[in-house]
Amino acid sequence: MNTFGNNFRVSLFGESHGKAVGVVIDGVRPGMDLSTSDFHDDILRRKAGRTGTTARIEADEPEILSGVFEGRTTGAPVAIIFRNEEARSSDYGSLEGIPRPGHADFTAGVKYQGFNDPRGGGQFSGRLTLPLVAAGTVAKKMCGDMTFKAGLVEVGGEKDSSLWDSLLKAAAEEGDSLGGIVGCTVSNVPAGLGEPFFDPVESLISHAMFSIPGVRGVEFGDGFAAAGMKGSGHNDTFCRDSQGKVTTLTNGAGGVNGGITNGAPIVFRVAFKPTSSIPKVQRTLNMLTDQTVDLSVRGRHDVCFALRTPVVVEAMSAIVLADLLARK
Repeated sequence: MNTFGNNFRVSLFGESHGKAVGVVIDGVRPGMDLSTSDFHDDILRRKAGRTGTTARIEADEPEILSGVFEGRTTGAPVAIIFRNEEARSSDYGSLEGIPRPGHADFTAGVKYQGFNDPRGGGQFSGRLTLPLVAAGTVAKKMCGDMTFKAGLVEVGGEKDSSLWDSLLKAAAEEGDSLGGIVGCTVSNVPAGLGEPFFDPVESLISHAMFSIPGVRGVEFGDGFAAAGMKGSGHNDTFCRDSQGKVTTLTNGAGGVNGGITNGAPIVFRVAFKPTSSIPKVQRTLNMLTDQTVDLSVRGRHDVCFALRTPVVVEAMSAIVLADLLARK
């Protein structure tokens, strides 16, 4: 299904090369200030244009269709669309029956019996992260004093950001692509959000992160490094901060104990795979002829789409926490 959440519900629609992509957000608190200008900053952060991003530049202007009257939310579902104006579907005409390595072409064809829209990846495209960012803008408003800060911490295995541009240019010259890691911190999180076992905060955030195209891993706090630590090194000591709030001296748990927020910042990292669509020749199966063939993917694709994902990571974490607040 294309809907996420229980009390704060986000439903996506549209395809990469269709008329528009959009989102319907249900459970929005009435009376909040909301206008198209509220979306500008986060949408700009996702936009292409820098080294290593796609040459497809869309206007990305949000149109609010419902749920807002005279600048305030009404309590009805908020529907927002973004028109697709720069699609170039001819780039995909030669791919019929030839699934691109790393893509959902084959699995989508099986699931939807060949009726799916294959242009630009259809509903599997990163284009669908745009309405997610819009939903995240609304969710951040629902989250009150919480702050969300995500940023790229690694590109192509390199942590030194001064080397990223040269890595990206080298990969582009080779016709190849790079992955990356995004780190995210959510601050001012109240203690007590989440459920044990089947709806822990980590499970819900991980579910949301894996809904972003291209995610390959998520870790909280010390993450996988905790497996090589001793308990005395990984455990977080509880204390009170200068305002008297209970918190922890360290944050190896990433702000969560027993699936429930402990009042410390939620800290996690998200790993993104390299872009699958690359000019470099790959081998794949032509399902029309049943022959293995060479494939060089044409079109306008990011060398490293992780560059544009920090704001998407923020958006999805805000959606999760807005839903948890609505439950509480």
